[in-house]
Amino acid sequence: MSLQVEATMDDRAVEVSLEVAPGEVVAILGPNGAGKSTVLAAIAGVLRPDSGRATLDDEVLFDTTAGTWQPPHARGTALLAQDPLLFPHLTVVDNVAFGPRSAGRTRSQSRAAASRWLQAVDAAGLGARRPAELSGGQAQRIAVARALAAEPRLLLLDEPMAALDITVVPALRQLLKGVLAGRSAIIVTHDVLDALLLADRVLVMEGGRIVEEGATRDVLERPRSTFGAGIAGLNLMRGRSAAGTVHTPGGSLVAGLSDVPLSDGSDAVAVFNPSAVGVYAERPAGSPRNVFAATIRELEPRGAQVRVRTDELSADVTLPVVAELGLAPGRDVFLVVKASEVSIYPA
Repeated sequence: MSLQVEATMDDRAVEVSLEVAPGEVVAILGPNGAGKSTVLAAIAGVLRPDSGRATLDDEVLFDTTAGTWQPPHARGTALLAQDPLLFPHLTVVDNVAFGPRSAGRTRSQSRAAASRWLQAVDAAGLGARRPAELSGGQAQRIAVARALAAEPRLLLLDEPMAALDITVVPALRQLLKGVLAGRSAIIVTHDVLDALLLADRVLVMEGGRIVEEGATRDVLERPRSTFGAGIAGLNLMRGRSAAGTVHTPGGSLVAGLSDVPLSDGSDAVAVFNPSAVGVYAERPAGSPRNVFAATIRELEPRGAQVRVRTDELSADVTLPVVAELGLAPGRDVFLVVKASEVSIYPA
């Protein structure tokens, strides 16, 4: 089922244009407040856009110009959120049967469908329980079964694993990988593993706009947005190309290597691994090309290494280096980046 959406929500400063191909799973990534959940709410019919149009196959979900508005229950979409939102007064099997029953199937047909989906999510033995008798992981499995039992044309998942104990997340992720195969779906997530294992394509949102999109691995290997670089564990500096360098708005000049021709003055990014960044207490002697004065914001232990974070860059150093230089939040340092490990490409 193909989806096409253009929507603007003025009070939330969200303006997006996106599409989902038949059988495609798209992940939307971005920082808190970027507008990810707002987009799902508009598609599901929970939120009415100020302007825009959305179609699912040939059916118009909403068109503000024409005055068309399909109510949520008539859209053929199912929204699965962090909270399973199971009906507390119904048994598990009746929760799952709710969708088919609402669509006009008989009680026996609805319960038969519920039993099939409970089997599919490995929860066949939970049918007689009430939601209060379920663990968090079990409840979310039931929520998945209930969503799929309604036979939606498009499945919308809004951080479905964010509220779960970390020990049950891998099993639910594997479950979703199976049930999403061949289905059209959008998943909002903060977890890069969700994107890698579940999504065919990634959209990155920042400030209510889609700032980057592409195949999942392409976005993680060659990010073009600050958030994309962050989840990939890379540094990114944005600016304009100038003779093999990126000239940032802050005045920094980052030298590196480019595998594609870049015209001077074009928008470009310089991307590099924190392991390519050296930390010094004083400006290094000689003439290294990429030297940046910075103030340490925080130190993050990472096994045998420590990630040194400043407002603009991150560096990975060893524990002896931290001790030798007396690195601590608030300390002024110089960061040196090896030009041979900086990739420059179009923004």
